[in-house]
Amino acid sequence: MQIKVTAGDITSIKTDGIIINLFEGSKKPDGATAAVDKLLNTVISQMLSAGEFKGKLNEVAVIPTFGKLPAKKVAIVGLGKPEQFALDRIRQATAEAARTLRNSGAKRIASIVHGAGAGGISPEHAGQMVAEGAILGLYTFAKYQTKSGNSKQVDEFLLIESDTQKIPAVQSGVKKGEIIANAVNFTRDLVNEPASVMTPTELANRARKIARQVGLEIKVLGRPELEKLGFGALLAVAKGSQQPPQFIILRYWGAGKKSKLAPVGLIGKGITFDSGGISIKPWSGMDEMKADMAGAAAVIGTMVAIAQLKPKLNVTALVPATENLPSGSAFKPGDILRTFSGNTIEIVTTDAEGRLILADAIGYAKRLGLTPLIDVATLTGACDIALGPFTSGAFGNNQQLIDELIQASKPAGEYIWQMPMFEEYAELDKSNIADIKNIGGRSGGAITAAKFIEFFVGDTPWVHFDIAPTNFVGTSEKEKHYRLRGATGVMVRTLVNYLLSTSLEMNKRRGK
Repeated sequence: MQIKVTAGDITSIKTDGIIINLFEGSKKPDGATAAVDKLLNTVISQMLSAGEFKGKLNEVAVIPTFGKLPAKKVAIVGLGKPEQFALDRIRQATAEAARTLRNSGAKRIASIVHGAGAGGISPEHAGQMVAEGAILGLYTFAKYQTKSGNSKQVDEFLLIESDTQKIPAVQSGVKKGEIIANAVNFTRDLVNEPASVMTPTELANRARKIARQVGLEIKVLGRPELEKLGFGALLAVAKGSQQPPQFIILRYWGAGKKSKLAPVGLIGKGITFDSGGISIKPWSGMDEMKADMAGAAAVIGTMVAIAQLKPKLNVTALVPATENLPSGSAFKPGDILRTFSGNTIEIVTTDAEGRLILADAIGYAKRLGLTPLIDVATLTGACDIALGPFTSGAFGNNQQLIDELIQASKPAGEYIWQMPMFEEYAELDKSNIADIKNIGGRSGGAITAAKFIEFFVGDTPWVHFDIAPTNFVGTSEKEKHYRLRGATGVMVRTLVNYLLSTSLEMNKRRGK
């Protein structure tokens, strides 16, 4: 889908549908909405008076124009209460209105720049949010649907700005929004693929392909290299599968290879299918375990975005990738593993495998001198129970880093809640026969999992994101705005915002 920014009047655009807006509590339309209302013989005003449209967030009403406007249909979308207006509301409202028009058959859509007028948002930010909302909201994963018409598509999305002086800023925002949203959708595509397709080898191949396209440096370690380096935990998890493990290393050198500043380290859990191994999971919901590599997909997607946005800092992403399956060769409860760092782990359950492969990746990250470290993982069902489907858990050893990431999550529209990391929880991970055991019991399971990772992190500034609650929208959940069934691509927008703001802050300190 193409997004174009055009100077003009939304009432004169010939399209299948146009998008305008109203705040909740509006007594009468204003701005572009008032102009449309006038041409439609005040039908919008009448809807407001009758209470048929209230302007609540993401409320959409579609009105046929019957030739009174060049556009065939008008979609009015609610922006919610003015005092609660924020960037993500533009993203959400655009997504909901665009989906509604797309589902009604529209292939060419035009929209005003929501928030750039009465909303008080800068034209650049407004343009970015509209672009993100359109691309994210219109996302589909239909490659395996054989019936024609199962997936309606929008060919062109026009963003109409009446003030020509704002056009360059809106265009700049749209370009940034396109890069970020397309990176999120790339992430969604990786996660939505069946596990029979998205094997560790295929994940590495797609990382290679996209790295070539956007200019990232990539190296992939296979089983021989991993054995030589001593990735004992990753290799143990991989033993039950016929698919070979892969360790993907992506590097972005925005500050140059001679920079004295250490690269930021992103680490993503890449379990391309998780049966639980010998400690096999119940059948219910196991189909969604293809998404157990959502953390890996998120850090790859983040690297794709920053390679195009070009912040002046260095970033390295590490992705340990394998399947976790039961077989005669699979690792077993009671085993003792020796990790890359040399520490030993007692295996209590093979269904706590994600933290094992992260332990090896973190050991390697520390050898590379990466700091800070940010890992993203679909780690625990306990975090889902604690926070529900809309919020990711944040755990870490550096409050400033946690605060910066939470701040970055707000314009991204990704909810994050900091969880406790009191030292007493580490006691639950202690083993009588190894340095640590891989599960601390049911109580506080998300926290003891994070404390397990912290054992390998040591003093390096670090944050762990448990995205088990937020990485996937199941078939039983209702779709809304850009939160669609399947993979969400969560954490890409937050990580990109964090890296861009970190780059700006670093270069301010340097005086550049």
